[in-house]
Amino acid sequence: MDLLNNDNLKKKKTGFNILSNDSTDGHGGYGAGVMNLDNVSPVFIDPTEGEAFVDMGALHARSVVEKRIKFLPDKEKVPNGKLYWLVWVTIQYKDGKPYYAGVAGCEMTVDIEIRRGYKSLPEHVNKMDKSLKGHILVDDMDDTSKALLATFLKEHNEKMWENSDKSLHEALAV
Repeated sequence: MDLLNNDNLKKKKTGFNILSNDSTDGHGGYGAGVMNLDNVSPVFIDPTEGEAFVDMGALHARSVVEKRIKFLPDKEKVPNGKLYWLVWVTIQYKDGKPYYAGVAGCEMTVDIEIRRGYKSLPEHVNKMDKSLKGHILVDDMDDTSKALLATFLKEHNEKMWENSDKSLHEALAV
């Protein structure tokens, strides 16, 4: 479900994808074992512009950043690419309170002039999986990007930030 339409993207609105309860809760029937993406949101960090925004199109590699770009697996073929971090943020509940459970950042560079970019698709898939499993993986991110992400998460929902594990706060401390 795309929570942001083109009008909202222009305004850089933020909206996390928190939808419904798990439809496979306990019964083990149809859909059991299927990855549930209801509680994961892709957050883009643009350290050059100093901004962070949610773009649900990234779930299918159709975000504003990725559109009309051919991605290559070799970083050296995009030497003038602009750095972005695609951060998979998973929300779970603890004691009935929502919190940021999994946060995993993936590097991506984009050169709009040549319409080429770099990203490692296996890394993006693996980091999304790790986020869904509640891991905090932001060690590869630069300090500016970590600070932007921390600010974004706090401003999006201060209670969720406060309910989150201290490991997230420490990982994003600059």
